[in-house]
Amino acid sequence: MIEGIDDLIKNGWKKSKDGNAITKTFIFTNFIEALGWMVKVGVWAEKLNHHPEWDNVFKTVNVLLTTHDKGTITNLDVTLAQKMDTIYES
Repeated sequence: MIEGIDDLIKNGWKKSKDGNAITKTFIFTNFIEALGWMVKVGVWAEKLNHHPEWDNVFKTVNVLLTTHDKGTITNLDVTLAQKMDTIYES
């Protein structure tokens, strides 16, 4: 098991049915907040060279993280998920 997964689960992340990805829905007060969060996360995704699968509808952002070349969850997913939570909570 990847270190940090249990803490992510406690913080609202869920494993996909096949166990190869983690998902979370982030809800903001409006579209501008959601978009601003996505831009901040995008900067970190570029730094990590690890990019989320996500969609945005108004104030909701749905995220799926997996490491495609490994076919499963890796430390990169945990690191980016933790960064997403930190930015969301700030």
